[in-house]
Amino acid sequence: MAPTAASVSRGTGPVVPAAVHPDRVRVLHPGQGGPPAAGARPGPVVYWMLRDQRLADNWALLHAASLAAASTSPFAVAFSLFPKPFLLSARRRQLGFLLRGLRRLAAAAAARRIPFFLLTGGPTEIPALVRRLGASALVADFSPLRPVREALDAVVSELRQDAAGVAVHQVDAHNVVPVWAASGKLEYSARTFRGKVNKVLDEYLVEFPQLAEVVPWDREQPEDIDWDMLIDTVCREAEDVPEIDWCQPGEAAAMEALLGSKDGFLVKRIKSYDTDRNYPTKPTALSGLSPYLHFGHISAQRCAIEAKKRRHLSPKSVDAFLEELIIRRELADNFCYYQPQYDTLAGAWEWARKTLQDHASDKREHIYTREQLESAKTADLLWNASQMEMVHHGKMHGFMRMYWAKKILEWTSGPEEALSVAIYLNDKYHIDGRDPNGYVGCMWSICGLHDQGWKERPIFGKIRYMNYAGCKRKFDVDAYISYVKRLVAQSKKRKLDESLDSAAKHAKSEKD
Repeated sequence: MAPTAASVSRGTGPVVPAAVHPDRVRVLHPGQGGPPAAGARPGPVVYWMLRDQRLADNWALLHAASLAAASTSPFAVAFSLFPKPFLLSARRRQLGFLLRGLRRLAAAAAARRIPFFLLTGGPTEIPALVRRLGASALVADFSPLRPVREALDAVVSELRQDAAGVAVHQVDAHNVVPVWAASGKLEYSARTFRGKVNKVLDEYLVEFPQLAEVVPWDREQPEDIDWDMLIDTVCREAEDVPEIDWCQPGEAAAMEALLGSKDGFLVKRIKSYDTDRNYPTKPTALSGLSPYLHFGHISAQRCAIEAKKRRHLSPKSVDAFLEELIIRRELADNFCYYQPQYDTLAGAWEWARKTLQDHASDKREHIYTREQLESAKTADLLWNASQMEMVHHGKMHGFMRMYWAKKILEWTSGPEEALSVAIYLNDKYHIDGRDPNGYVGCMWSICGLHDQGWKERPIFGKIRYMNYAGCKRKFDVDAYISYVKRLVAQSKKRKLDESLDSAAKHAKSEKD
């Protein structure tokens, strides 16, 4: 039986249940309304789910539920699909995963008597929903990315104008240590960030409380959702990057990936993480959790709690996993939160901008267009394989991501183009694209973010250098290329099978 959030043991070791930490919550608008008039029903609480698409282990949902319970009022969950162009900057690969995950979430919410409102017209529909429901408070989760922050700012600005005075709270349910509590400034590196996080980690890395009893919903009912039609329509309009089949969306699948008895990371594969995670020929050494963390189908805090329970079995591997899960991952949120230009050269440190500009006109051995790079038409078979792994598998090994981005710097006209191309390809093909970790990964590779200056050389200046010879010394390059060829062949066969199946269904419907 696959583990679920409900079946995970609670309160083991020093981790104890706790209410939502007050510093995890920010009041964006206090509201102006007083208590309801005698005999009047208190307004419900609406949780605007953005980045953390789960019911279990969700501090934002728990906060919304606690606000509702305090006034004996019901609460609801709302999710808004972002409009063009932000929605369509995701492709069929990401949108299919998103919507199929939401379909499972809506069913789980219904089973728990929690109404789920899906808004397809964009975040501008949130204020109207809040007004129709007569809500007393709106709770939103946290993302450091510009489109989400701008949408939230617009909603708060509109609700501030209402005489009803709806309170708006924001809860960081994504990071173990809330981004604003971890540091009040842009951190230079993991070294400067690590100490600040570790100092307060025990205060935040606590077990989740159980969800309080839900007050029955007696307001406007959510519209029925034709999920098949919605998924088909949205994916048909999106750019055709095929969906992946090596991981399924949703909370149950995420918990299976973490704790499953068959192949769960912490149960079956954690022991080799410390020694093997940086070898592209050993992909099973990786956790495989990044899609679930990106879409919020699993809490990083749950992953950390369960990993700490097993530290005595593999201390070095668990410590390495926690370093990546908490320090490195939350450092990426720190960067995107405090640096609005997180995806341009202007977001790099001054020393990096200077050294890159000093060498921008250096002669390149090869110059490739974005189309040539996207099609893996370069003279470097190793780089081509890494690009094909991303295109067909939806995920590139972390070590290869560094090599891949640095070669783009070497093969384009300058650092601005290199960064633009790397982010474009990353966001288009990675299942976890459009994520702070992706932006920081490209910025680290091309702009030296969270790194130091190295020996100066052509094109790279003082940015850390990587080359084919170094990769060949580290791992079996030919074995990696062969591995990717197998992935590509499997992907093409699957796509052909899907095309034939779709044609057969269409022919049958025409006949009927």
